[in-house]
Amino acid sequence: MVDWTESLARRAGIDPDPLARAVRLVAQRGGSAQLCVLHGDRVLIDRCFGCRPDSLFWLFSTSKPFVALLVHRLAERGLLGLDEPVARYWPEFAARGKQHVTVRHVLSHRAGLPLAHHSIAADSLAMLDGPRFVRALARARPRWAAGAVPAYHIISYGYLLGELVRRVTGRPVGAVLRDELLDPLRLGDIHLGLPAVLYRRAVPVHTRGRTLPARYWLNRSALRAAPIPAAGVSATARDVALFYRMLLRGGELDGARVLAPASVAAARAQSTADGELDRLLHVPVRWAYGFQLGSASVGSPSANPLGQTSHRDAFGHNGSNACLAWADPTRDLVFVHLGNVFTAGHEGAGYLAEVSDAVLAAVDGGRRIGGRE
Repeated sequence: MVDWTESLARRAGIDPDPLARAVRLVAQRGGSAQLCVLHGDRVLIDRCFGCRPDSLFWLFSTSKPFVALLVHRLAERGLLGLDEPVARYWPEFAARGKQHVTVRHVLSHRAGLPLAHHSIAADSLAMLDGPRFVRALARARPRWAAGAVPAYHIISYGYLLGELVRRVTGRPVGAVLRDELLDPLRLGDIHLGLPAVLYRRAVPVHTRGRTLPARYWLNRSALRAAPIPAAGVSATARDVALFYRMLLRGGELDGARVLAPASVAAARAQSTADGELDRLLHVPVRWAYGFQLGSASVGSPSANPLGQTSHRDAFGHNGSNACLAWADPTRDLVFVHLGNVFTAGHEGAGYLAEVSDAVLAAVDGGRRIGGRE
């Protein structure tokens, strides 16, 4: 079990100045946030800003790796095959030219279905009704051929994978996620769909600028309660950090194994060529099979939230530039930032990249100070 007492930076072999800068950046941003950084088994940062350690943040797309890893877990158990057509398990999905879309295509945002409806706004408004969204996906015509191009599946990602989970297990994705991954790891503060009894702990989303009209929609209790697999996880930074610590340990945490090392490696494997353009985001993204990957995106106008100095092997996921979780196996480092400030454009990505880079500088600077480099 983790002792959440922060290690003194120099004693932990860390340069304290960049670490202090990371904390200062989060404090200056305003709103509420939790920042948790683990280096090996030591806690470098465990801070709350305008909230408590048990406050529950809506993770936006930082939710996606949970359902993706659940699919890898079911593949490990032999309940589905990553290279099998989705329609093998969900026959209605084959309609309108989707018969060749595989589970692996979905995991890597190459299913050709970034949207179930005509626009991002339409998908966002429809995401509250899961069964209806799933029916829309079955009727949808792909925009690109299966596997042809990466195109970020904002909401459709979760409902495609979630329906696969339901089809092969006969149970709702939230219940399977809890039984297969969360309960064995004793992560009681990660919820796909927030139970009503916990709503008092929920941190409201704060919007700025052009996103101001979204504040009411994002803070509806019905939305927070909905099991939206691509965006609807509510969690604390501590539990998310432990989840990523499990991934760095090859699928095991405190004696509980929930994934084989090969499954974790498969989820982290790069699925795009370096510099390949994401057709929905219009910037290069290094996608894996459930994660975004580290290192600067060549030619991208937007900073990599995992840090411009992040390692190629780092893996994690941004959540609307408000939340971010990543792990770096080369540095044995876990970073979780959960925030409630939702803004438009690339400004939030730049902020998250700054915080990530400050933490990376603290670890790398500590190596130099310790004479190990």
